[in-house]
Amino acid sequence: MKIVTTPMCEEIVKLAGIRDYNINKFPQKEDGDLAILLSESNVEMDAVQIKINTSKQIFESIKRVSAITDNELDDDEVLSYFADYELCSKYLNSNFKRDVNVKVYSEFLKDIVSDVGFNMVFEDFDYVIYPDYLKNEVSETENLVEIPSHNEISKNPFDKAELRYGILENLI
Repeated sequence: MKIVTTPMCEEIVKLAGIRDYNINKFPQKEDGDLAILLSESNVEMDAVQIKINTSKQIFESIKRVSAITDNELDDDEVLSYFADYELCSKYLNSNFKRDVNVKVYSEFLKDIVSDVGFNMVFEDFDYVIYPDYLKNEVSETENLVEIPSHNEISKNPFDKAELRYGILENLI
């Protein structure tokens, strides 16, 4: 089977134990038999679509991608990848509730904001959290928190989640 993945998903593919794959930012049907890419992407071939914004999503994505191999990883093997990532480990199986009200400008950020335990509201908020690519669309002017999205950020999902969790934890 010829596998193609996007640069954003390559680390998950590697961790899942797949060694033979091609990378293409915009996979086409002729590039392979199976694409591994982000859930919001569409391709005209069989695909495993994953999310990698939160610790839980990273964990589930590694498990899901490894399931297509002959050496499916068990939970402990996947957990071992979290050992060097303090915040990813902290939020993997947590149910934090914090008295911080935030307005969130992006669907992908809602998952990570929820992990940190913030209350998502539309008014009477303490902070406005938005991705860098929506900077010019934010109408509020105070207590703004910009979160890096895909550009100018590590492609490693653990590093990306650590950075985002860290920014949000600084609000506590």
